[in-house]
Order: sequence, then C-alpha cells, then structure tokens
Amino acid sequence: MGKPKRERALKDTEARAITRMIRVSPRKLNLVAQLIRGKKASAALADLTFSEKRIARDVKKTLESAIANAENNHDLDVDSLVVAEAFVGKALVMKRWTPRARGRVGRIEKPFSHLTIVVREVEEAA
Repeated sequence: MGKPKRERALKDTEARAITRMIRVSPRKLNLVAQLIRGKKASAALADLTFSEKRIARDVKKTLESAIANAENNHDLDVDSLVVAEAFVGKALVMKRWTPRARGRVGRIEKPFSHLTIVVREVEEAA
C-alpha cells in the first residue's frame, strides 16, 4: 500500500531546497537570489555570509539545506556543486490598515515569498 512512486522531477545530478512563506517582498528577495545564481556553492555561501541584506540569512539557510540534500540524499560531491537555479515566487499578502487624516485609512501590505534553490553537480574541466 502507500503512495505510488512517481518520476523524479530533477535530474540525477541535481538537488533542491524550498523555503516557503518568507516575510519579505519577492522583489527584495530576488535581489539576493540574483547574487548567487550560477555561482559555485562555496562562493555563494561566502557572498551570503558577508551580505548586508537582512534576508541573506534565510537564503543562506536554504542554500545550506540544498547542499545537505545533495550530499545526504543524492550522494553528490559537495565541492563540485553549482547554484543552477534560484527563483522566487509570490505567496500571500497580509493587508493591514493605519489611520490617516480626516477619517481615512492607509493600506499597508505585508508580502510573503517562496524561495527555491537548485544545486547541480558539474564535472571539473581538466
């Protein structure tokens, strides 16, 4: 019994990690995702460690999770991993209100985002 086995969505040389409901706008999160796209995993971790953006801490945790998934679940070599994809999706937006002059209200939107990081093992050119 149980669920039927389904085809793996990623290639055999890839692993991914997804973080959902991050409390930051997708536009701001995408700035940090662009920073690591296409880089070696070790260089991307170093960039995120010294980034001054607040959200870089969450992106770093997601990247570390993707690296751990690659190593433990898919037996990939950690030293030859590259950030193949890092993409951002919209999640819900909380709406809040603040009082303004003459009995009106101002709308405050508090957006959430999803982050997906895919790491790929590449062969070193000899």
